[in-house]
Amino acid sequence: MIIKPRTRGFICTTAHPHGCARQVERQIEYIQTQPEIKGPRKVLVIGASTGYGLASRITAAFGARASTVGVYRQSGSNGARTASAGWYNSAAFEELAEKAGLQSYSVTGDAFSKETKDRTIQLIRSELGQVDLVIYSVASARRTDPVTGEVYNSVIKPIGDTYTNKTVNFHTGEVSQISIEPATDKEIDDTIRVMGGDDWQLWIEALHQAGALADHATTIAFSYIGPEITQSVYRKGTIGLAKDHLELTAHTLNDELSSIDGRAYVAVTKGLVTQSSSAIPVVPLYTSALYKVMKEKGLHEGCIEQTYRLFAKRLYAIEGTPVDEEGRIRIDDWEMSPDVQNQVTQIWDELTTDNIYELTDLESYKQEFFQLFGFETEGVDYEAETDPDVTITNQR
Repeated sequence: MIIKPRTRGFICTTAHPHGCARQVERQIEYIQTQPEIKGPRKVLVIGASTGYGLASRITAAFGARASTVGVYRQSGSNGARTASAGWYNSAAFEELAEKAGLQSYSVTGDAFSKETKDRTIQLIRSELGQVDLVIYSVASARRTDPVTGEVYNSVIKPIGDTYTNKTVNFHTGEVSQISIEPATDKEIDDTIRVMGGDDWQLWIEALHQAGALADHATTIAFSYIGPEITQSVYRKGTIGLAKDHLELTAHTLNDELSSIDGRAYVAVTKGLVTQSSSAIPVVPLYTSALYKVMKEKGLHEGCIEQTYRLFAKRLYAIEGTPVDEEGRIRIDDWEMSPDVQNQVTQIWDELTTDNIYELTDLESYKQEFFQLFGFETEGVDYEAETDPDVTITNQR
């Protein structure tokens, strides 16, 4: 079939296998231009098919020559529909890792389920023995409790008061006002259960109890703080409470891993174009302004650049891992510098539909959004017939 992008709101319902493969190749090429990381040897990435999970797997494998296990949802093509971008990303990673002589395995399934955890642990014990780094990068709108079977649905809402601010339809460039009603108590609780630290803790406890964690093992999950502009809908909203829970979980895991001299961190990242962030009102507009400022200052980083800095300059820095007063690793430091934030705020106050392309980098935002799904990627013939059915090697 000839595969074209089809959008529905903030998601793209199609993905292009060749475009996704090229995006993976670009990330690998970047890592291969950087100094080798003296870091992990055997790595488990939970949520390995897109975003920081994929970038972490690429960085570990091609930057530190580590063996990797990637866990992600089953989402292959069904003939009439393409596979997900994450499926095509993972297929490309596995193929390129094999060519590079790197040991890698894929486990497909619901990361929240006990069955997926059990299969993953069995694979680790049989093929790797133990892992010394566990990356938790699961982004989902829904979670089924593995014990009770109850289904929790997350929401993106403020707490206490209605939130009103500017937003943008990044497909059209139209800037408008949006108002979001506050979350109910159940919505708050559900969001914490989906996006907080519950499942991360279940994974680490299961791995630890099975003897699948090496001595001195490290685990890390990702978070975001962001600017004052987005605070009410993000850090002080339902997602923010979930991230607070995630950070508290890191402290709990640090205590639980003390018997193997292990460590647990939350890494606070910068604002980027991701499938998750595209769904949050206000954030795409802020990110477009942020891109403009950081590119002009020579400070812009994409997902793979952020992840390499996380590994090389934070997790495996010779002088030790620097953290803030809450014990978090900060790779949002350039974004949150006063100079950058002051300029973004000045732009924000002036933004309208008429000047958005002048004052922000919305064009790059849109391009990166489509590139998440394998479109608008240089070197790919989008008019050519393409087989959407792609097999993943080393899938378990």
